[in-house]
Amino acid sequence: MSTTESRVTTSGPTDPAKAAPDQAVKETLEDYTLRFAPRSYRRWSPMVVATTALGGIAYMADFSIGAGIGLAHGTGNALVAIAVAAVVIFVTGFPLAYYGARYNIDLDLITRGSGFGYYGSVLTSVIFASFTFIFFALEGSIMAQGLKLGLGLPLWLGYLVSTLMVIPLVIYGMKALSKLQVWTTPIWLILMVAPLVYLIANDPGTVDRFLSYAGTDGEGGVNTASVLLGAGVCLSLIAQIGEQIDYLRFMPPKTEQNKRGWWTAVVMAGPGWVVLGALKQAIGVFLAVYILAEVGPAAAPEPIQQFRSAFDAMMPSWMVVPLAVALVVISQIKINVTNAYSGSLAWTNSFTRVTRHYPGRMIFVLVNLAFALALMEADMFSFLNSILGFYSNCAIAWVVTVATDIGINKYVLKLSPLQPEFRRGMLHAVNPVGVVSFVAASGLSIAMYFHALGDALQPYSPVAAAVIAFVLTPLMAVVTKGRYYLRRTGDGISEPLLDADGNPSALTLDCHVCHQSYERPDVTACVTHDAVVCSLCLSTDKVGDHVLPTSA
Repeated sequence: MSTTESRVTTSGPTDPAKAAPDQAVKETLEDYTLRFAPRSYRRWSPMVVATTALGGIAYMADFSIGAGIGLAHGTGNALVAIAVAAVVIFVTGFPLAYYGARYNIDLDLITRGSGFGYYGSVLTSVIFASFTFIFFALEGSIMAQGLKLGLGLPLWLGYLVSTLMVIPLVIYGMKALSKLQVWTTPIWLILMVAPLVYLIANDPGTVDRFLSYAGTDGEGGVNTASVLLGAGVCLSLIAQIGEQIDYLRFMPPKTEQNKRGWWTAVVMAGPGWVVLGALKQAIGVFLAVYILAEVGPAAAPEPIQQFRSAFDAMMPSWMVVPLAVALVVISQIKINVTNAYSGSLAWTNSFTRVTRHYPGRMIFVLVNLAFALALMEADMFSFLNSILGFYSNCAIAWVVTVATDIGINKYVLKLSPLQPEFRRGMLHAVNPVGVVSFVAASGLSIAMYFHALGDALQPYSPVAAAVIAFVLTPLMAVVTKGRYYLRRTGDGISEPLLDADGNPSALTLDCHVCHQSYERPDVTACVTHDAVVCSLCLSTDKVGDHVLPTSA
């Protein structure tokens, strides 16, 4: 089946009087949730996209994570653990960021065609959604600590305030988020960096005390077990690449004219986020050691206490608490609008595929926030490292599996299709390559984490998750001979998916179901009509009237 000239358009959406689109179409066209992001919408420069994406990592959790590791294992072990985790996150994040920016799809759509299948990637969508509400809860807890110090609000009320204030901001998509992140980033950077520079310049002895801190075990020195336990906590952040890709999918097409700026933006805002993240974790160790004698080990990991003490050393007392609270509130808003937004996409995507019904993204904004609020009220901050250490096993298994499929199975073994595929009908329901690798890697590493294989192996659970996923993913591709990647080799449309520069084609076609125009990568031919149908209408097709049959 091929397209006809009458189906090709160069204009915007068809006259709504012909057929009013339903709520799913209206809402997803605001910022192309659940969809390929078309060229007509991607009007930001690479640097604006990068700045927006980096604004989303203004979270304070890094300071707490670094402080927790440093206080437990000492500065030396903490710094090595942070560096090890950063290298793993950068290497695995690079292929994912490239695919998201090059082909303008989010991490769930990448995962579908990179080893998991159309329904198989629901597993990883739930993992990613869990990441967003866990870190929303962590940031909300930090903000509540700030509100308690600055305004005297009880923690339970601070948790509620930090949750509810995000809702008006997250209703809007990329346009609103880009403005918020760009305008608040300079203020955040100044408030974060200034006290650190002041402390080091005016009291160099703080650096010596920081470097010599041995941790609560008092052993000092660097040892493998402590490094791996610390790295496991840091690696819980590996799923942050999914939130970076939620922005990177709006990158403009890569051309000869913009390729240098394009690559700079992708590397900086993709895997490069971890450079700033690692620096914040190291700063968290430094500040925790600095205030340890003053506030004690229980409060030292709290960013509000860290920055209150740092500001207190450099400015009048009346400015200290307001500035510390301002830093915490700005940081919390910057990251939690991203957490709520990305989490709502992940939940909606999973629900829509499983039920073939689109309930509206705002429902899952509220669901995600409800999970986060429950964690906050349960005082997750007090057992932070345990939650993150457990979660990291699942996150590592997923990200390493997808990164390995792209890097090895696509480019080396050539068993996985080079061009990403995400449309229903084009993919098998489940691809054992990714699903088996992910389940085996996460299952065994979680068993190790809970001491099922002995105390000696427990610190190695994140290593096991990464190694098993890295080995099993190409092995499963070889065993299955790549048969389960594509259900069809063609989508029934004669026009090419990519243009001459290798970017997704900007050609527009009309979906005969919702009567809207979509760019070429977002549609397939329809099995029952001489027309095309968009990816969301395929996802919500309950009886499969429009889904193409299997082909050889």
